[in-house]
Amino acid sequence: MTHGDGDGYLLDNRQMEAGERFDAFAHLFDPTTFRHLEALGVGSGWRCWEVGAGGTSVVSWLAERVGPTGRVVATDIDTSLVAEAARPPVEVRVHDVGAEEPPGEDFDLVHARLVLVHVPDRERALRSMIKALRPGGRLLLEDADPALQPLLCPDEHGPAEELANRLRRGFRRLLADRGADLSYGRRLPRLLREAGLRQVEADAYFPVTSAACAALESATVRQIRDRLVGAGLATDEEIDRHLANVATGTMDLATAPMISAWAYKD
Repeated sequence: MTHGDGDGYLLDNRQMEAGERFDAFAHLFDPTTFRHLEALGVGSGWRCWEVGAGGTSVVSWLAERVGPTGRVVATDIDTSLVAEAARPPVEVRVHDVGAEEPPGEDFDLVHARLVLVHVPDRERALRSMIKALRPGGRLLLEDADPALQPLLCPDEHGPAEELANRLRRGFRRLLADRGADLSYGRRLPRLLREAGLRQVEADAYFPVTSAACAALESATVRQIRDRLVGAGLATDEEIDRHLANVATGTMDLATAPMISAWAYKD
C-alpha cells in the first residue's frame, strides 16, 4: 500500500511491477511477520484486521490460522492484488486507514506491514487501529526505517555500487517529496507506549543480500523509472546500466531495516 500527493502514487498496486514487489516482500519479510504473529497467539476463531494488505501472503496465512470460525478483514486503498484472497473467512474492503473509520472495533489482532511510513495522516491511522482492538487485543506494526540504513549497497566498493546508492538516494527523495516519513520505524515503540498500550516490544530485521533483494530492486526501479528521470534524479542510460548490474547477480543489495513493534490494548 502506498499513498501519494497530487502527483500520483509512487508505487501503485495497479502497475505491472507491483506483483513482483509483493512477491519479494513476502520472501524477505514473511518469516519475520509469521514468527511475530505466532508469538502473539493468533489462532482459531480470531478476528483480524490486515491493514494495507497489498498482496495475499499474510492474509492467506491469517485465514488458515483463524479457520472457518474466525474473520480476516483485509483492507487497502487498492485491493486489485489482494482480491484473489476474498473468500471466507477473508473479507476484502477498499479502505483508507488514514482517512476513514476502522471496519469494526472488536478485533483480536490488527497488523500493518510497510504501510504507515507512507500514510499522510499517520497519527489518525494509528488511533484508528488501536480503536479497532478489543480490550486485550494485539497490535503488530512493521515499518521500514530507510534513514536508519539508507544505502542499497552498504559495501560501496565500486562504480556499480556507487550508481546503485545514488539511485537509492533518488528513490528516497521521491518518497520524501510525497510525504513518506523515512525515520518512522524507529519511533514505533515510543508511539505505542504513548498511545497507552502495554507490554511494548520491538525488534528489527535487516536483509543484507539475497536474490529477493535483487528482485525487489529491479521491480522498484522499473516501476519508478519515469519519476526518477522526470525529476532529474537519473538518466535512462544510468537506469539501464543499473538494471543490467543488478541482473548480473554479483552485487550485495540490502533493504532498509524493517522494525516490528507489538503491544497489547488494556
